[in-house]
Amino acid sequence: MSTDPTSLARLSMSLPAELSRQLDMMVEERGLPSRSQLIAELIRHALAEHEALTRPENMLAGTITLVYRGNRGRVRQQLAETQVDYLKEIISSQHVFLEDDQSLEVLLVQGPATRLKALCDSLRGIRGVHQLQLVTTTALLPPLHELDGLDDASGSKGAVEKEAAA
Repeated sequence: MSTDPTSLARLSMSLPAELSRQLDMMVEERGLPSRSQLIAELIRHALAEHEALTRPENMLAGTITLVYRGNRGRVRQQLAETQVDYLKEIISSQHVFLEDDQSLEVLLVQGPATRLKALCDSLRGIRGVHQLQLVTTTALLPPLHELDGLDDASGSKGAVEKEAAA
């Protein structure tokens, strides 16, 4: 998205005085140069959320952040089993232990909006998960692997055939 002044559109808006005051405080607290920058960020976030709701077949990238209690046993096992069902969508995960037998886990995800929603619903259904938030963007990760000349998704058949031919 260009910030070239010739590609910018000017908007005029009216806000209730209190909302305008809160907006100005937020701009100042975040150290942003202008209201416009904050409003553009908020609009981008709303558009990504709208895209996920209205175009469920579109590819999205984002993060799923979850907090859960019960670092041993059943909860972690169920989380792992659920994540295995969504291997194509989960790019990576980061886990850290918190106080009071809690954990924070962040999943980097990419896939169709419907699959990401299904993943979130599955994770929310695990007893012990206290908080879960999906944050998406319409910007995508570049392809992680090129399957050039491979016959199946795992690459095993094509790789074996290439070795045999060599």
